[in-house]
Amino acid sequence: MKLHPITFLLKILTPLFFVLVLAGCGKSSGGDSYPFYVGTYTKGESEGIYRYILGKDGELRKVALAAVSENPSFLALSSDRKYLLAVNENAEGTVESFQVKGDSLLLVNSSSSGGAHPCFVSTNNQGYILTANYTGGNVGLLKMGERGKLSGLLDVQQHSGKGSTDRQTAPHAHSARFAPKDKGVISVDLGTNELWFSKISDSDKKLMPTEPRKLGMAPGAGPRHLAFHPKNNWLYVVNELDCTVTQLVETESGKYEKAKSVSTLPEGFDGQNTCADIHATADGKFVYVSNRGDESIAIFGVDAENGALSLVGHEKVRGKSPRNFALSPDENFLIVANQLTNNIISFKRDKETGLLTYVSEIGAPTPVCILF
Repeated sequence: MKLHPITFLLKILTPLFFVLVLAGCGKSSGGDSYPFYVGTYTKGESEGIYRYILGKDGELRKVALAAVSENPSFLALSSDRKYLLAVNENAEGTVESFQVKGDSLLLVNSSSSGGAHPCFVSTNNQGYILTANYTGGNVGLLKMGERGKLSGLLDVQQHSGKGSTDRQTAPHAHSARFAPKDKGVISVDLGTNELWFSKISDSDKKLMPTEPRKLGMAPGAGPRHLAFHPKNNWLYVVNELDCTVTQLVETESGKYEKAKSVSTLPEGFDGQNTCADIHATADGKFVYVSNRGDESIAIFGVDAENGALSLVGHEKVRGKSPRNFALSPDENFLIVANQLTNNIISFKRDKETGLLTYVSEIGAPTPVCILF
């Protein structure tokens, strides 16, 4: 029997339609897999920012070079996840805005970061952007406009002072974050050994110091990054140089006070080590820190009553210099970027104990930042 042309066409295309739908579902992030971006240094084989996939079983898969960029060492996504920000860690520091378009990133525009060698970028729901310029020793303030376009610099907060070690002879801004609940900006300076507090003024949209303006860490600590507890008024600062985590407690007046500091290293460790990254879990039960030297992730439990940290254990990262790491959106996995061995490792995370179990490894050119 001869089929009507339309019936014949539907007979052919319907199976193909379902194949395409199923294929598309396999690439979604709705619990099946999670895409993530990798920021890199481009002095070697890397060409810029790469896109990878974390499968629901913890397996890693490389997708593509998402964007050509020079030394995009740290990344952030806009609150609507339509745009990606990358700092270019060069002597003439810049920050780039990209539109997220499938597996690719399309450059919108770029701007000065406000100083030399920017190593951190963050943004908030109002579209304000902070850049931490390591060599410049300052923090840049920008804003994202329509269609992801960067405004150019609104302000630069220059730090001053120094610490007590040979890594602290001048200011070295290492990160800058927006505090939760619109409570201002906290900048972490390894060189001055201090946290700097400010807010964006309503009148002229500049960074205005608040009181107290600064809070010093222990001599020679070298603060680098911080993590906010998701449920309580606790803050955790990872100190790069003395390999500790310092807990801060926010008082009723809105000021932070130092509480206890704990070592990130195994008992008896006597080698060289510097800390890099820190993250707290969404349930507030655990804090993780990366050790470069011991080549491990330190796992801490959080006391539910006072926020104090207690060491749970260490997990070796199967590489060298774990620069940055990230928890998957469902927090079932922890992904580590090993800068000096050009590999990324995935670990399964036990949500009850906090412990990590190796799952997968994949090559990556000089990876330094993981962003889901």
